[in-house]
Formats: sequence, C-alpha cells, structure tokens
Amino acid sequence: MENEYRERAENPMDAVRGKSSREKYSTEIPEEKVVKKEKTTRKESVKNASAKPKVENSSNPKAKVKAATAAKPRRQNLLIQVLNGEILTRDFVLNNLTFIFFILLLLMLMVAKGYYGKQLQKDITDLQADVDAQTAEYIENKARLEESTSRYRLVQALEKRGLKETVNPAKVIRLKRADNE
Repeated sequence: MENEYRERAENPMDAVRGKSSREKYSTEIPEEKVVKKEKTTRKESVKNASAKPKVENSSNPKAKVKAATAAKPRRQNLLIQVLNGEILTRDFVLNNLTFIFFILLLLMLMVAKGYYGKQLQKDITDLQADVDAQTAEYIENKARLEESTSRYRLVQALEKRGLKETVNPAKVIRLKRADNE
C-alpha cells in the first residue's frame, strides 16, 4: 500500500496543498486485483473448464470492475440489518451474547450513576441553602445578644431595681495561707 502511494505521487504534500491532479490518481481497480478476485477453487475450475470460457474485453476496464462487483453476493446495509433484526441471528452476536448483556449492564449502571450524581448534587445544594439560612440566623441572634448585654443596656435595666454602677474598681482580698495549716 505504501509503495503504491509512493509510485502515484511524487510529493505527498501536494494533496495537502491542493496541487494534486486527477490524471495521476485512478479510481479504477487495476487488472491484477481483478484477476486475484477471480481465483476459484479446484472443483470450480474443473466445472469452468468444461463450460464455455470467458472472454474479457480488454478495451473497457470499467466493464471488468462491474463484472467483478456483480460476482460478489450483495450484502444488505448494516442499518437495515439492525432494523429488521437480522443482525441478532448472526453467529458473532449469538456467540458473544453474554458479553453484549454485560456491556448493556455497564451502560445501564453508567446511566444510573449519572442520575444518582444529579440527585446528590441537588441534595448538596439544598443542604447548603439550609446551612446558609442557619448561619444567617445565628449571626442575627448573636448580634441581638450582644446588643442586649451591652454595658449601657445593663446599667439602664439595673437602675430600675435601684442598683448603681460602681465608680471605684473592685479590690481583691488575698489571704496568705500558712503552709503548716
């Protein structure tokens, strides 16, 4: 394959630069490849020897390509096989049925994990909103407590009972204890 590419193009970058010419490249199948496809088994060659020999027209290479493709049995499109269910009767599918079920199980687990992740994210968002509300309430209550226990408020509340704030600082009386006692 690589050698064929080298024979066809002098510079591989010509195709990238847009300098390729249609004359250099051919979409037709070379005669060698057509001959390889027409190889038959020994039994078929014996049958063909007794039959009328094929005469190929060498002047029209497209006719050879059409003859080679017409000899192949036509396979249905993969999409059509999936839609009508023929793909399920293939040996490959039947032999690997447990693996296919395993892959389907993994796909279902992946979808379930996605839904579980979304549910966790929603729960986290709800809990974060609750925490934020509790924090705001705590800060509000703390501010009220500080305001109600301020020195000025306490002095006003104690004056109604007849208590006054002391002007002199409190003195601490310390007793010296004897180590013997």
